[in-house]
Amino acid sequence: MHRHFLFSALLCLTLTAFKPPGVFGNSSDDELSIKVTPIQANLYLLQGRGGNVVASIGDDGILIIDDDYAEYAPAYQEALGELTNSEGVPRLIINTHWHGDHTGSNGYWGEKGSVILANTQVYARMSTQQHMAFFDRTVEPSPAIALPMVTYGDAIEVRFNHDTLKVQHYPNGHTDGDSIVFFTGENVVHMGDHYFKDVFPFVDIGSGGNVLGFTANIEAVLALIDDNTVVVPGHGSLATKAELQSYHDMLVTTTQMVQSQLAQGKTIEAIAKTGLGERWQSWGDGFISEASWIAFIGSSLPTAP
Repeated sequence: MHRHFLFSALLCLTLTAFKPPGVFGNSSDDELSIKVTPIQANLYLLQGRGGNVVASIGDDGILIIDDDYAEYAPAYQEALGELTNSEGVPRLIINTHWHGDHTGSNGYWGEKGSVILANTQVYARMSTQQHMAFFDRTVEPSPAIALPMVTYGDAIEVRFNHDTLKVQHYPNGHTDGDSIVFFTGENVVHMGDHYFKDVFPFVDIGSGGNVLGFTANIEAVLALIDDNTVVVPGHGSLATKAELQSYHDMLVTTTQMVQSQLAQGKTIEAIAKTGLGERWQSWGDGFISEASWIAFIGSSLPTAP
């Protein structure tokens, strides 16, 4: 069929309807500030303009998950310095995936001696030119200092600040190189961009992302956490397992709706025009519109030979 053509055409229409709020682009904020929220024990949520950052602070120093846009790096250093009464430089940084709103400050921290860890696919994409079709943007290779120094395939364990971090690669979800980080001692999980709280997520089809894989990955995480787990989304406020379950229900239900209508002979373009119904209307209030989400689903489904 012509599903990929319709996907591209639909994105051209929907991209004119909104501007991504700080995702994958440069910040235009006049004042760069960091919001700090204690999670529990020695873990903190730090929020600038890009993806959520989790900091572990203790006897071993500072470890952070993701690091936001480059222009926010000094503000993060100031915030970390205030929390630790130190220079505020992390010893370790874990990138959940390659997008610039999560890796933009790698170079800043690399210059200061931080060791950056990521899945091998993160290194592969950051070290080569990438084209993000959804934003019609070409991303040039990152400088060597910004690239992960330590890479892993399926998983890696990091023992830091009296906790064991299990860093698990979940392929073909948001991208092909996403990791989810489990703080096993503190019962906290950083989802990276597998979780956009209460809104439709961005699925980077061009970077190996897929809605079906995305949904399966969330299901796998739900089986590993409990009702006391603090869930940190890539974007949005702290969440619970119940809220992550609701998110998974949205993924499953909306995908089934699109699949059913495709089976009836409708096109992705026609489904986008009629929409998914009132129940899911508020989920399009993020930077991914309902029409774009429908297009992501359509592009993720197997096509007839």
